[in-house]
Amino acid sequence: MTVPVARLEATMNRDGFAIIPGVLALGQIDRLRPCAEVGAPLLRAGQAFGGRNLLADAGIRKLAMDEPISALIEAAAGTAMTPVRALFFDKTPGANWPVLWHQDLMIAVAQRHEKDGWGPWSLKAGVVHVEPPVALLETMVTIRLNLDDNDAANGPLRVLPGTHRLGRLKRERVAELRKEIGEVVCVAPLGSAILMRPLLLHASSPAEEPNHRRVIQIEYAPKDALPQPLRWAFAQEPAPPEEGALPPGIA
Repeated sequence: MTVPVARLEATMNRDGFAIIPGVLALGQIDRLRPCAEVGAPLLRAGQAFGGRNLLADAGIRKLAMDEPISALIEAAAGTAMTPVRALFFDKTPGANWPVLWHQDLMIAVAQRHEKDGWGPWSLKAGVVHVEPPVALLETMVTIRLNLDDNDAANGPLRVLPGTHRLGRLKRERVAELRKEIGEVVCVAPLGSAILMRPLLLHASSPAEEPNHRRVIQIEYAPKDALPQPLRWAFAQEPAPPEEGALPPGIA
């Protein structure tokens, strides 16, 4: 189900996802495949199946902020956005299993600052993560860039449309929604993008014939979404001075 860019915001508000073909050119994909593996690796039985902290890499930061990707994100969100986290996922013969139905509830921040309604906290690959209030998650948009064909046999993303509008969901409610709402299998070709809201219920099956199903996932939020003194872990602007600190150059 592909969506014209002019209708992205309305589609995202209604369904919580959209598929956009032809976002990456073949030459760009060839350059990105090794770049996608620069982050802190995710391992299972010694086999890498993904990576974290990709925004620490200059090439991924540039990709996240370049046209046409930044324009797609702003069209989907209806406002200016900034990249705040990037991950890499793959499915290979040695790393191929189902991903159960879930919502993406965690964000990456620079430091831990206790706040009402924020938590639990955790540390993933050296970066502080926290579950923020639902109101913040509702402002965010994720893009999944497909570096391989994501067909019906290759463990594609599956979604339950509209579930992003239901807030944070308990396990029992997820089981009910699976019976109430027909899932959509997001078949997406090489170079395409899948846009989605983090609160959208999503899952994937093991690939039937696993080779590669490489995806770069970049998450975006409004720049001013975090309350002070929290900051994004991979902010693109310098951190504000600490209270009482002298401005740079004054000692």
